[in-house]
Amino acid sequence: MRKIVVSMWITLDGFVAGPDDEMDWLLADDHLQKYERTLVDDAGSLMLGRITHADFASHWPPTAQNPDQPDDVRGYAQRLDALEKIVVSASGNTATWTNTRRLTHLDPDEITELKRGAGGDIVVYGSLTLIRSLADLRLIDELHLLVHPLFLRQGKALFDGGQPPARLELVSAEPFASGVVLLKYHPTDDTRAG
Repeated sequence: MRKIVVSMWITLDGFVAGPDDEMDWLLADDHLQKYERTLVDDAGSLMLGRITHADFASHWPPTAQNPDQPDDVRGYAQRLDALEKIVVSASGNTATWTNTRRLTHLDPDEITELKRGAGGDIVVYGSLTLIRSLADLRLIDELHLLVHPLFLRQGKALFDGGQPPARLELVSAEPFASGVVLLKYHPTDDTRAG
């Protein structure tokens, strides 16, 4: 069965973006880029919220065709472009991007059917509302946190309040030369549905 894998860049104090979505704090090195490429090479689908889908749709398809881009960036963009995209949007006001289909909401039974489908895992990037909903429904199978060595002190947190604590089990910890540490977690059996 395919897994839902959430991959997020995050600061030590739990923020995934600045107050105005700033991402200028990211530390991208060759190791991090290799991780990202392997993740999408092994994936079968991307699951995105409406806003992240629109951002990706405006950025990655042109990058995939731009000969001025480095080969590794263009290859990553081409892989994203080729993947099945699942956009979760109640409004239906979604960007045009090849291989995209829309879910109007997160139905646990429908997500379970998606996970039973053929192909690689379902990767979720960005999309805080979507990630929070998946977590609340206990549908996340693996969480990859790329922890950056800084305190942002303000911004957008990965999770907000209002839900009970959820325990995770550490699968692996891998430091990168930049100081970023990739932490992979599974939900414990008492927090995962299914």
